[in-house]
Amino acid sequence: MKTTRFSLRWSFLTLALTVLTSWSNITHADDLPVLKVGDQSLQTRGILEASGQLKDLPYHIEWFNFPAAQPLGEALNAGAVDVGGLGDAPLVFALAAGARVRAVAATRSHPVDLAIVVNAHSPLTDVASLKGKRIATTRGSIGHFLVLAALKRANVPLSDVTLVFLAPADAKAALASGSVDAWSVWDPYTALGESRDHDRIIANGVGLSEGLSYQVATERAIADKRAQLADFLRRVALGQQWALSHPDEVAVMQSRVTGLPPDVLKTVYQRNQVHPVALDDSVIAAQQRTADTYEAANVIPTHLDVRASFDRSFPLP
Repeated sequence: MKTTRFSLRWSFLTLALTVLTSWSNITHADDLPVLKVGDQSLQTRGILEASGQLKDLPYHIEWFNFPAAQPLGEALNAGAVDVGGLGDAPLVFALAAGARVRAVAATRSHPVDLAIVVNAHSPLTDVASLKGKRIATTRGSIGHFLVLAALKRANVPLSDVTLVFLAPADAKAALASGSVDAWSVWDPYTALGESRDHDRIIANGVGLSEGLSYQVATERAIADKRAQLADFLRRVALGQQWALSHPDEVAVMQSRVTGLPPDVLKTVYQRNQVHPVALDDSVIAAQQRTADTYEAANVIPTHLDVRASFDRSFPLP
């Protein structure tokens, strides 16, 4: 019964984070252009709505929401969305799969939310104790990256653990049932697990993750929807700057559209401290380090030079 309850809770979360788009994807009677935006956990949309940045748009936005980066990256690769938010590791994974996309804007955050968690009664206390254990994560995600980096720092060979690649809802159910021993994940899943299920963090991304995320656009959108894309990126940056000092308002707005508790969402925004940064040489160098980590672990098949995957022509506001 306990496993079923966990499974239902997290399955509902995934459902909420994937289907709350239909009411915005309506047929428009006017001739305004449409920008198709991919989101994760409705975080971008929540910030834009709370900060008022969705008012007076000179185009329509169709929102497509995803529970994790991998399906969003696949949607970008297929051209199903024009732009969407990806972490640094998922962007590497998408590029290695041949996606014709470019990073057009960046943010940096404090990666304390990126964490390896265990359930409340687990005897595991640190990364070294993961030797011989089963670790759930989503393939190509920032959680996947954290496992690789954390094991390397702890001198635990990757061959000494078993990675189990699952979607977030399935990973949470597996952790609750004991099918896996740990879960490498990110907010809002980390915060919700801590708050509601008393999951414990045994490692986080501080000192391991670059803390970078991107708005990633298809090459076609950059060419054909440049004006809409530039306006959208400007609004996102302004919303992110506003959200730094208004976590309560963002949490309330996001709670309305996701159904997640406001206190959990407030924790997400307070500790992440997401802020826009320029696509400068230091960001590109950091992205190369992330790509090299994936290459060394044979997650991607060949060397990836990330310089060509950035478009620096969209300035910060």
